[in-house]
Amino acid sequence: MDPVVVLFVRADSIYKTLPGVDCYDAERDARTWPGGCSVVAHPPCRGWGRLAHMSNATEDEKALGPWAVAQVQRWGGVLEHPEHSRLWKSCPNMAQIGFTLRVRQCRWGHRATKPTWLYVCGCRPEDVPPIPNGPDEGTHYLAQDRRRNVRSVNAAKPRLPDREREATPPAFAVWLVELARRCGKHNSAISLKVEVNAPRDGNGDAMLDASATKETALCSR
Repeated sequence: MDPVVVLFVRADSIYKTLPGVDCYDAERDARTWPGGCSVVAHPPCRGWGRLAHMSNATEDEKALGPWAVAQVQRWGGVLEHPEHSRLWKSCPNMAQIGFTLRVRQCRWGHRATKPTWLYVCGCRPEDVPPIPNGPDEGTHYLAQDRRRNVRSVNAAKPRLPDREREATPPAFAVWLVELARRCGKHNSAISLKVEVNAPRDGNGDAMLDASATKETALCSR
């Protein structure tokens, strides 16, 4: 079994129970990882999201995002961040190296929909593990979204407790580790070839929706 390292985990993370996985929590400090294998990275996101202007994220904390991108690009693996994370705009080379998947964590058992972007380096889209069949909407919401259409969808849903909001669903953790293992034999030649026109997000990025087909590499700006 090829080793995988997971960076920026909670002290009680589900990743710590998985075989062949080495975890770096806050006490261990992800920045001390020497490299050497494929990686799953969950860098702090509050400084990069929609409400970044209201967060208390320091510049040192924000710097962990680009640092994590560099590790994924060097060693292969996957970086997870919320949908519409500004990290993609801050690191333009993400458009030339690797590809991005757009997923909903409710497919792996999260009780909220939790739209998520996954930045992947070291394998091709067709090598991504199968996406589970599951609901397209969660039964709970993470936070009251100010957008009117989302607010109306969430109106009848209970709010998810903060601790559960931050946790990675066990099935999603297993899936991300398997994806990172498939990126283990990282080859910079497996960069990114944009094959077709893809749907664009609000930042102008082409995104691959993992609920649909995985036929093309997407990340063109």
